Amino acid sequence: MPLPDKDFDVTETSIPYNYLKLSVPNIEIEFSTENGNVAECDPLLLTGVIFGKLGASEEAKGYYAEMIQSEAFQHPIPYRDLDMERYDAIILPGGHAKGMRQYLESQTLRDKILPFFLRCTEGGDKVCAAICHGTLVLARTIDPTTQKSVLFNLKTTTLPKYMEFNAYMITFWKLGDYYRTYPVYLQGSSGINAEYGVENSISMFGTLSFK
Repeated sequence: MPLPDKDFDVTETSIPYNYLKLSVPNIEIEFSTENGNVAECDPLLLTGVIFGKLGASEEAKGYYAEMIQSEAFQHPIPYRDLDMERYDAIILPGGHAKGMRQYLESQTLRDKILPFFLRCTEGGDKVCAAICHGTLVLARTIDPTTQKSVLFNLKTTTLPKYMEFNAYMITFWKLGDYYRTYPVYLQGSSGINAEYGVENSISMFGTLSFK
């Protein structure tokens, strides 16, 4: 599970972590950060984003407390040292605060993910899961043989524009652009489309289609 140094989402990491620990016998879950620093979550998700609300549930915070005490979490692997052949699956969690950009923009991480993801989509033996903003890591991963995103012609769930926009409108008076990971939204952003060679549309159900 790759992470940024700070601002990852509590729920989108701890819930999958707990589920896999309980569901898959003898599973080993490892974490990775850019330079091997121990990651820190978005602190507002522990205390409540505004008026004690919009944060992680008590259940998620309990799982988070367990996760961060694990040996693997306390000793993350640097992105550059990831040996993707060792893994059966990768989870790309999300988060929306500015610290996420380190992870969302890492070329080193994308280089590691590319061959792994191709083995997920070509009838291979690997699994890749992306949650919320984690989908952007894949959208920015370019297949050199096609010069297009690895999500080209695929569908994936993601965070719809209206959800992020509504959260921003509710909180901007107190938190400013806290809910704006970038100045522009992925949906409808011609700049991002041009940069990454994809066109996208997001339905009200949060399905992202690359065509």
